[in-house]
Amino acid sequence: MKIAALYDIHGNLPALNALLDELEDVRPDLIVIGGDIIYGPMPSQTLERLFQLDTQVQFIRGNCDREVVMAFDGVPLRPDMSDKVRERTEWVASQLTRTQRDFLSQLPLQFTQSIEGLGDVLFCHAAPYSDEAIFTPNTDTAQLLPLFEGVQQSIVVCGHTHIMFERSIGNIRIINAGSVGMAYADQPGAYWLLLSPDGCEFRRTSYDVEAAAEEILRTTDPQAKEFAEENVVRVPTVAEMIVVIDRMVENIV
Repeated sequence: MKIAALYDIHGNLPALNALLDELEDVRPDLIVIGGDIIYGPMPSQTLERLFQLDTQVQFIRGNCDREVVMAFDGVPLRPDMSDKVRERTEWVASQLTRTQRDFLSQLPLQFTQSIEGLGDVLFCHAAPYSDEAIFTPNTDTAQLLPLFEGVQQSIVVCGHTHIMFERSIGNIRIINAGSVGMAYADQPGAYWLLLSPDGCEFRRTSYDVEAAAEEILRTTDPQAKEFAEENVVRVPTVAEMIVVIDRMVENIV
Protein backbone atom coordinates (compact mmCIF):
# COMPACT_ATOMS: atom_id res chain seq x y z
CA MET A 1 0.00 0.00 0.00
CA LYS A 2 1.14 3.52 -0.85
CA ILE A 3 -0.25 6.49 1.07
CA ALA A 4 0.18 10.15 0.14
CA ALA A 5 -0.14 12.36 3.22
CA LEU A 6 -1.22 15.89 2.26
CA TYR A 7 -1.29 18.29 5.18
CA ASP A 8 -2.09 21.96 5.65
CA ILE A 9 -3.34 22.78 2.16
CA HIS A 10 -4.72 26.10 3.47
CA GLY A 11 -6.92 26.84 0.49
CA ASN A 12 -3.96 27.03 -1.89
CA LEU A 13 -5.63 25.45 -4.89
CA PRO A 14 -2.76 25.96 -7.39
CA ALA A 15 -0.36 24.10 -5.08
CA LEU A 16 -2.88 21.31 -4.58
CA ASN A 17 -3.54 20.97 -8.31
CA ALA A 18 0.17 20.65 -9.07
CA LEU A 19 0.55 17.97 -6.43
CA LEU A 20 -2.49 16.05 -7.65
CA ASP A 21 -1.01 16.07 -11.16
CA GLU A 22 2.12 14.44 -9.74
CA LEU A 23 0.06 11.86 -7.89
CA GLU A 24 -1.27 10.62 -11.23
CA ASP A 25 2.17 9.09 -11.73
CA VAL A 26 2.67 8.06 -8.10
CA ARG A 27 -0.74 6.34 -8.02
CA PRO A 28 -1.22 6.06 -4.23
CA ASP A 29 -3.80 3.64 -2.88
CA LEU A 30 -4.95 6.19 -0.31
CA ILE A 31 -4.65 9.95 0.15
CA VAL A 32 -4.76 11.25 3.71
CA ILE A 33 -5.79 14.90 4.00
CA GLY A 34 -4.29 15.93 7.30
CA GLY A 35 -6.34 18.95 8.32
CA ASP A 36 -6.29 22.73 7.86
CA ILE A 37 -7.73 22.17 4.43
CA ILE A 38 -9.56 25.39 3.67
CA TYR A 39 -8.12 28.22 5.78
CA GLY A 40 -6.74 30.25 2.89
CA PRO A 41 -7.64 32.11 -0.30
CA MET A 42 -9.66 29.42 -2.15
CA PRO A 43 -11.49 27.47 0.55
CA SER A 44 -14.61 26.22 -1.21
CA GLN A 45 -12.80 25.44 -4.47
CA THR A 46 -10.12 23.48 -2.63
CA LEU A 47 -12.63 21.30 -0.85
CA GLU A 48 -14.60 20.66 -4.04
CA ARG A 49 -11.39 19.67 -5.85
CA LEU A 50 -10.72 17.04 -3.19
CA PHE A 51 -14.28 15.75 -3.47
CA GLN A 52 -13.63 15.06 -7.16
CA LEU A 53 -10.77 12.63 -6.58
CA ASP A 54 -11.15 9.07 -7.80
CA THR A 55 -8.53 7.77 -5.34
CA GLN A 56 -9.73 6.78 -1.88
CA VAL A 57 -9.40 9.74 0.48
CA GLN A 58 -9.36 9.89 4.28
CA PHE A 59 -9.82 13.33 5.84
CA ILE A 60 -8.88 14.32 9.38
CA ARG A 61 -9.64 17.54 11.24
CA GLY A 62 -7.32 20.46 11.77
CA ASN A 63 -7.75 23.28 14.26
CA CYS A 64 -8.57 25.76 11.48
CA ASP A 65 -11.28 23.46 10.10
CA ARG A 66 -12.84 23.30 13.55
CA GLU A 67 -12.67 27.07 14.05
CA VAL A 68 -14.15 27.81 10.63
CA VAL A 69 -17.13 25.60 11.48
CA MET A 70 -17.52 27.54 14.74
CA ALA A 71 -17.50 30.82 12.81
CA PHE A 72 -20.06 29.46 10.33
CA ASP A 73 -22.31 28.53 13.26
CA GLY A 74 -21.86 31.89 15.00
CA VAL A 75 -20.10 30.28 17.97
CA PRO A 76 -17.71 32.70 19.73
CA LEU A 77 -14.09 32.13 18.72
CA ARG A 78 -11.35 31.87 21.32
CA PRO A 79 -10.72 35.26 22.97
CA ASP A 80 -6.94 35.17 22.42
CA MET A 81 -7.36 34.90 18.62
CA SER A 82 -5.72 37.80 16.83
CA ASP A 83 -7.82 40.21 14.76
CA LYS A 84 -6.02 39.02 11.63
CA VAL A 85 -6.77 35.34 12.23
CA ARG A 86 -10.35 36.17 13.22
CA GLU A 87 -10.87 38.12 9.98
CA ARG A 88 -9.57 35.24 7.84
CA THR A 89 -11.57 32.63 9.81
CA GLU A 90 -14.82 34.54 9.40
CA TRP A 91 -14.15 35.20 5.70
CA VAL A 92 -13.45 31.52 5.02
CA ALA A 93 -16.63 30.55 6.88
CA SER A 94 -18.61 32.95 4.68
CA GLN A 95 -17.37 31.13 1.55
CA LEU A 96 -18.68 27.70 2.57
CA THR A 97 -21.95 26.04 1.71
CA ARG A 98 -24.01 24.30 4.39
CA THR A 99 -23.00 20.94 2.87
CA GLN A 100 -19.31 21.81 3.11
CA ARG A 101 -19.76 23.00 6.69
CA ASP A 102 -21.50 19.76 7.62
CA PHE A 103 -18.71 17.71 6.05
CA LEU A 104 -16.02 19.57 7.99
CA SER A 105 -17.94 19.30 11.26
CA GLN A 106 -17.77 15.50 11.31
CA LEU A 107 -14.09 14.99 10.51
CA PRO A 108 -12.23 12.68 12.93
CA LEU A 109 -9.29 13.80 15.06
CA GLN A 110 -7.12 10.87 13.99
CA PHE A 111 -6.93 7.89 11.65
CA THR A 112 -4.86 4.67 11.74
CA GLN A 113 -3.73 2.57 8.80
CA SER A 114 -1.43 -0.46 8.67
CA ILE A 115 1.30 -0.40 6.01
CA GLU A 116 3.40 -3.43 5.24
CA GLY A 117 6.96 -2.87 6.40
CA LEU A 118 6.01 0.12 8.57
CA GLY A 119 3.33 -1.29 10.85
CA ASP A 120 0.43 0.73 12.20
CA VAL A 121 0.62 4.42 11.35
CA LEU A 122 -1.45 7.01 13.21
CA PHE A 123 -2.33 10.15 11.27
CA CYS A 124 -3.31 13.27 13.24
CA HIS A 125 -3.16 16.99 12.60
CA ALA A 126 -1.03 18.29 15.47
CA ALA A 127 -0.82 15.49 18.07
CA PRO A 128 -2.81 12.29 18.70
CA TYR A 129 -5.25 13.89 21.14
CA SER A 130 -5.06 17.56 20.13
CA ASP A 131 -5.53 19.46 16.87
CA GLU A 132 -3.56 22.47 18.13
CA ALA A 133 -0.54 21.22 20.13
CA ILE A 134 2.71 22.65 18.80
CA PHE A 135 6.25 21.32 18.86
CA THR A 136 9.39 21.39 16.73
CA PRO A 137 12.54 19.28 16.38
CA ASN A 138 13.94 21.28 19.32
CA THR A 139 11.06 20.83 21.78
CA ASP A 140 12.17 19.15 24.99
CA THR A 141 11.20 15.47 25.12
CA ALA A 142 9.71 15.90 28.59
CA GLN A 143 7.19 18.36 27.13
CA LEU A 144 6.23 15.92 24.38
CA LEU A 145 5.71 12.81 26.48
CA PRO A 146 2.17 13.78 27.64
CA LEU A 147 1.11 14.42 24.03
CA PHE A 148 2.01 10.87 22.99
CA GLU A 149 1.18 8.99 26.18
CA GLY A 150 -0.72 5.80 25.45
CA VAL A 151 -0.01 5.80 21.71
CA GLN A 152 0.40 2.21 20.53
CA GLN A 153 1.28 2.85 16.89
CA SER A 154 4.91 2.73 15.82
CA ILE A 155 4.67 5.82 13.59
CA VAL A 156 2.74 9.06 14.07
CA VAL A 157 2.34 11.40 11.09
CA CYS A 158 1.40 14.98 11.91
CA GLY A 159 1.53 18.49 10.47
CA HIS A 160 0.22 21.78 11.92
CA THR A 161 3.59 23.58 12.19
CA HIS A 162 4.19 23.45 8.39
CA ILE A 163 7.78 22.23 8.90
CA MET A 164 9.01 18.86 7.66
CA PHE A 165 10.99 16.96 10.28
CA GLU A 166 11.35 13.62 11.99
CA ARG A 167 12.13 12.72 15.59
CA SER A 168 11.51 9.87 18.03
CA ILE A 169 10.03 9.57 21.48
CA GLY A 170 10.77 6.16 22.95
CA ASN A 171 9.61 3.63 20.37
CA ILE A 172 7.43 6.13 18.50
CA ARG A 173 8.67 7.64 15.27
CA ILE A 174 7.12 11.08 14.71
CA ILE A 175 7.08 12.47 11.16
CA ASN A 176 5.85 15.94 10.24
CA ALA A 177 4.57 15.94 6.66
CA GLY A 178 5.09 19.67 6.13
CA SER A 179 2.54 21.80 4.29
CA VAL A 180 1.11 21.65 0.79
CA GLY A 181 -0.13 25.21 0.60
CA MET A 182 1.69 27.24 3.23
CA ALA A 183 5.10 25.66 3.68
CA TYR A 184 7.87 26.84 5.95
CA ALA A 185 10.84 25.66 3.95
CA ASP A 186 14.03 26.71 2.20
CA GLN A 187 12.28 27.04 -1.16
CA PRO A 188 8.67 27.43 -2.32
CA GLY A 189 6.65 24.36 -3.23
CA ALA A 190 3.99 21.92 -2.10
CA TYR A 191 5.47 19.66 0.58
CA TRP A 192 4.03 16.23 1.39
CA LEU A 193 4.86 12.71 2.56
CA LEU A 194 4.78 9.38 0.72
CA LEU A 195 4.51 6.23 2.84
CA SER A 196 4.95 2.73 1.42
CA PRO A 197 6.59 -0.59 2.25
CA ASP A 198 9.82 1.09 1.08
CA GLY A 199 9.62 3.62 3.90
CA CYS A 200 8.63 7.26 4.46
CA GLU A 201 9.77 9.75 1.84
CA PHE A 202 9.66 13.52 2.17
CA ARG A 203 8.45 14.98 -1.12
CA ARG A 204 8.28 18.44 -2.67
CA THR A 205 6.20 19.34 -5.72
CA SER A 206 7.19 22.52 -7.52
CA TYR A 207 4.57 24.74 -9.17
CA ASP A 208 4.36 28.07 -10.96
CA VAL A 209 4.28 30.34 -7.91
CA GLU A 210 4.00 33.55 -9.93
CA ALA A 211 0.91 32.28 -11.75
CA ALA A 212 -0.48 30.98 -8.45
CA ALA A 213 0.03 34.38 -6.84
CA GLU A 214 -1.88 36.06 -9.66
CA GLU A 215 -4.74 33.60 -9.24
CA ILE A 216 -4.83 34.19 -5.49
CA LEU A 217 -4.86 37.97 -5.96
CA ARG A 218 -8.04 37.62 -8.01
CA THR A 219 -9.90 36.15 -5.04
CA THR A 220 -11.84 38.19 -2.49
CA ASP A 221 -9.67 36.95 0.38
CA PRO A 222 -8.96 40.06 2.50
CA GLN A 223 -5.41 38.80 3.06
CA ALA A 224 -4.76 37.59 -0.48
CA LYS A 225 -1.82 39.92 -1.17
CA GLU A 226 0.02 38.88 1.98
CA PHE A 227 -0.62 35.19 1.34
CA ALA A 228 0.56 35.42 -2.26
CA GLU A 229 3.72 37.33 -1.45
CA GLU A 230 4.76 35.69 1.83
CA ASN A 231 3.49 32.11 1.52
CA VAL A 232 3.60 31.39 -2.22
CA VAL A 233 6.17 33.45 -4.13
CA ARG A 234 8.39 33.49 -1.07
CA VAL A 235 8.09 31.28 2.00
CA PRO A 236 9.39 31.62 5.56
CA THR A 237 12.52 29.54 6.11
CA VAL A 238 12.67 26.54 8.42
CA ALA A 239 15.30 28.17 10.63
CA GLU A 240 13.37 31.39 11.24
CA MET A 241 10.07 29.64 11.86
CA ILE A 242 11.56 27.14 14.32
CA VAL A 243 12.69 30.13 16.40
CA VAL A 244 9.18 31.63 16.28
CA ILE A 245 7.41 28.36 17.13
CA ASP A 246 9.84 27.45 19.91
CA ARG A 247 9.07 30.83 21.53
CA MET A 248 5.37 30.01 21.32
CA VAL A 249 6.01 26.67 23.03
CA GLU A 250 7.97 28.40 25.80
CA ASN A 251 5.11 30.86 26.37
CA ILE A 252 2.59 28.03 26.64
CA VAL A 253 4.74 26.23 29.20
